[in-house]
Amino acid sequence: MQASNLGRQAPRDLPKATRPLHVVVLGAGKIGRTIASMLHDTGDYRVSVVDHDARRLDGLPRGVLARAGDPTEPGTCAALLAGADAVLNALPFHAAISVASVAARLGVHYFDLTEDVAATQAIRQLAQSARSVLMPQCGLAPGFIGVVGHDLAQRFLRGGGELLDLQMRVGALPRYPSNALKYNLTWSTEGLINEYCNPCEAIVDGRRVELTALEGLESFALDGIEYEAFNTSGGLGTLPETLAGRARHVDYKSIRYPGHCALMKLLLNDLRLRERREWLRDIFDRAIPVTDQDVVIVFATATGYPAGGERGRGPLTQASFSARIGGVDGKGGHVNAIQLTTAAGICTALDMVATGALPQSGFVRQESMPLDAFLANRFGRHYTQHPLQETVI
Repeated sequence: MQASNLGRQAPRDLPKATRPLHVVVLGAGKIGRTIASMLHDTGDYRVSVVDHDARRLDGLPRGVLARAGDPTEPGTCAALLAGADAVLNALPFHAAISVASVAARLGVHYFDLTEDVAATQAIRQLAQSARSVLMPQCGLAPGFIGVVGHDLAQRFLRGGGELLDLQMRVGALPRYPSNALKYNLTWSTEGLINEYCNPCEAIVDGRRVELTALEGLESFALDGIEYEAFNTSGGLGTLPETLAGRARHVDYKSIRYPGHCALMKLLLNDLRLRERREWLRDIFDRAIPVTDQDVVIVFATATGYPAGGERGRGPLTQASFSARIGGVDGKGGHVNAIQLTTAAGICTALDMVATGALPQSGFVRQESMPLDAFLANRFGRHYTQHPLQETVI
């Protein structure tokens, strides 16, 4: 698979009347560039990429329009989105509300990658009167993991069965860790710290609750490799609301190599760096190397009683989804696993709105996308078309 042809995996299926759609990608970082390349390669989208730093716009694919400007400034953002059909926000989480506000006012479909719960709640309020789609949390986690979790839950809830527990685990990890944290930077440092510090939504004993980040430590092995997992914020997306009153226990945890959680507690709690998040961000950016040699691990398990059987329900049953996804090399360069999976998530959401498979206005949840439709999509197929991928259902 070639990085320069990330979107050419299926015939065009957009309505002729809407092709090509004008899409603005905000942020020319690695994920923003991957999004732009995926969309541009299909020929179904006319893509512009915006960044406040003109130097970051160098080297975009031919045919992608580069525009310098600060999209966090409302007036500038409105000018940048004028005439666009959709905006895909790949900026840090703190830019989500301001960009979504402009998009809603202009009637431009809005998609983002935020893990921030407060931003998502604010966008939901904006969507109440929006004539366009506002669909946040479209990446990996939140995003794809919510699609997987909802699919597993429906296997038990469909037809009157009973869902007991739903556990979702995701990690974006270096393949060759060498430092004490056993971690390398593969995505937004700000987003990483945000999910390590903020409250974590969950369902416990049938009630929606907030858990503390970095707690709930557990250990497990997958394909012979030892991992740990612990509470982090935002990964569930809107599933706690969707499954409220319908499940006994629902939670999300981030996967890391053993020992990572204890060291993060030292930094955030004992050294009180959660009170100086900007300090921790600077330390991480200066001291922790980035890597393109990564792997994304997705693991989800649901337990319950499916409908059917002599007593109206079947036996206690477990259903699982597991995937290990690596990066791809091609003429356009290397696209690492977190870039590939994150970009595939938001591009699939856009594609499904563009083809009419999802609502055309208002707040749209990730779990509105059926898993089979997601994985059949030309972008969603990246989750199943790589040699590191394994699915057990």
